[in-house]
Amino acid sequence: MTFLKKIFITYGTIFALIIVFVLGWAVGNKSLPTPNLVLENNNPEAGKVIGKDTAPPAWLSRDVDFDIFWQVWQIIQSDYVDKPVAEPQLFYGAMQGLVASLGDPYSNFLEPQTAKNFTEELAGHFEGIGAEIGIKNDRLTIISPLPESPAEKAGLKGGDKVFFIDDFDTTDISLSDAVSRIRGERGTQVTLKVLRDNEIDFRDIIITRDTIKIVSVQQEMKTTTSGKKISYIKIINFNEDTSYRFRQAVNESLSQGPEGFIIDVRNDPGGFLDKAIELASYWIPSGKIVVQEKFSENNIQSHVATGSAQLNDFQTVVLVNGGSASASEILAGALQDHGLATLVGEQTFGKGSVQDLKEFSNGSALKLTIARWLTPDGRQIDGDGIAPDVKVELTEDDYNNDKDPQLKKALEILN
Repeated sequence: MTFLKKIFITYGTIFALIIVFVLGWAVGNKSLPTPNLVLENNNPEAGKVIGKDTAPPAWLSRDVDFDIFWQVWQIIQSDYVDKPVAEPQLFYGAMQGLVASLGDPYSNFLEPQTAKNFTEELAGHFEGIGAEIGIKNDRLTIISPLPESPAEKAGLKGGDKVFFIDDFDTTDISLSDAVSRIRGERGTQVTLKVLRDNEIDFRDIIITRDTIKIVSVQQEMKTTTSGKKISYIKIINFNEDTSYRFRQAVNESLSQGPEGFIIDVRNDPGGFLDKAIELASYWIPSGKIVVQEKFSENNIQSHVATGSAQLNDFQTVVLVNGGSASASEILAGALQDHGLATLVGEQTFGKGSVQDLKEFSNGSALKLTIARWLTPDGRQIDGDGIAPDVKVELTEDDYNNDKDPQLKKALEILN
């Protein structure tokens, strides 16, 4: 992975055995009595800090003896009730606490296994069964098996309600717990007891886990009520295969003579910056700004479109919601600022900070915020998000009944 490994992650949506592992670092943060240094969005009417020209608090102005760290280390090893404590556990916990003291939810230290999972997710593959899951009508439900996945090959279908994972009753299970129980090493098996719509007998579906390759882009043709052919392209995340998959989707679309495009980045947590720029370049002419990167007040760098803008003349709608984050927001904000697309849906997540991933010799990694994103017109994404041009909510009732008013509105606009 190149391009400074700039990575965008959101905690908004768990997409089918994909995102949950990132949450592990939070365990080391909960008990840290660190000062809260995270600032809210700038507000010209907000109060001001007084006394900032005086000396800093005494606890910040005193020198610190690093030997105290080793004293704490040794006291834990000698006096903790459940000793011995593994030294790597103390080491990685200390590193996580060090980064957590910044008060930035997107900066964190990843121990080797978590770092490995993280880079595998960005590459678009992991080990598991390959299915999108969700909670519908209070029951763990298969949204859809991924194409060519073990789940699909074993006969799992969208809409299957999962009552047991192996021998574990899924009543009131959380989505993250379900992910951790279903996911596992390649070659191992998991049994899902499911009930299919219009059936009264349970099915035991035995699935052998395997390496899952995420197909980050999906395409299909839709038709408006007036008979217009519209290309619908769903972007699941912005990972290593996205440019290639999107080019395939566009070529397939153009071969069928579309009269418009719908780009769906709902619940897309983001990914690589260069992929967002490449996709935006299908609409934005070469040399025009796609996104600005703000390192400090006096250090702002612009990233410009590099493609042929071959979709520039097509009417386009972008679907967004609260799970659209990072690279998704960069794409949506750029097309909105340049007047090249209508955004339909709900306010996006507001993940507009830039993380640089540094990997170390032992397999661990540091993900550190180094900058923030601005749209071409200078709007801040971080904390604010991108507001849709046409606000349409998708309610829990819509979700439970397989209705999609946001997609319906997009087709109405293109009609």
